[in-house]
Amino acid sequence: MKPYEGMTKDNTALLVIDPINSCAHERCETPEWNIHYTKIREMLPKLADFVVEYKKNFGGLVAYVKLTSWTKENLPKNIKTLYEDPKANYYSNDPSGFEELFHTVKPSEDDLVFIKNTYDAFSNEDLVKELNQRKIRYVVMTGIFTDGCVLATIVSGFSKGFNFVILKDLIETTDDPERQELQKLLIGFTFPVMYGKTITSAEFLV
Repeated sequence: MKPYEGMTKDNTALLVIDPINSCAHERCETPEWNIHYTKIREMLPKLADFVVEYKKNFGGLVAYVKLTSWTKENLPKNIKTLYEDPKANYYSNDPSGFEELFHTVKPSEDDLVFIKNTYDAFSNEDLVKELNQRKIRYVVMTGIFTDGCVLATIVSGFSKGFNFVILKDLIETTDDPERQELQKLLIGFTFPVMYGKTITSAEFLV
């Protein structure tokens, strides 16, 4: 179904946030902080299937946005200031590049890929420029983490005038019960009341 009147493949982009190893792979979990990605790994194959169906049945731009290597030299000053608190410090210590590789959901040659060094995908001016040049007004939102980069991107994009369709079964966060509860509140209230149509991927494809 079309969640908005006037929504077409020419003015709509599917945005896929951070389907990369650092946000999904078992090797990148942090058990001492109760950070586990089981629910994310369960969601990602569904997201991969949706991307195929989206292109087949709806069409339009597909853009992936992923994190830069999460090291001190790559991050903005405010994150580095936050990380002065040892409880918040989350720098990467893996220089291999493994953490930035795509997990399960991988771009095709005709997809666009953007890099961000903070939570908000719209902090990348190239992404904003690309969407504006293509006259994109509607953003279909998917990815990781619902209560982190997905939330930050929705809030920022909405303030820039984009209309959002949030696919509630194709966003996910860590297994932590408190974060899962926060995700339910975002999906059940904050997103649909304040930021955009919040539906399932199956409803979108009808």
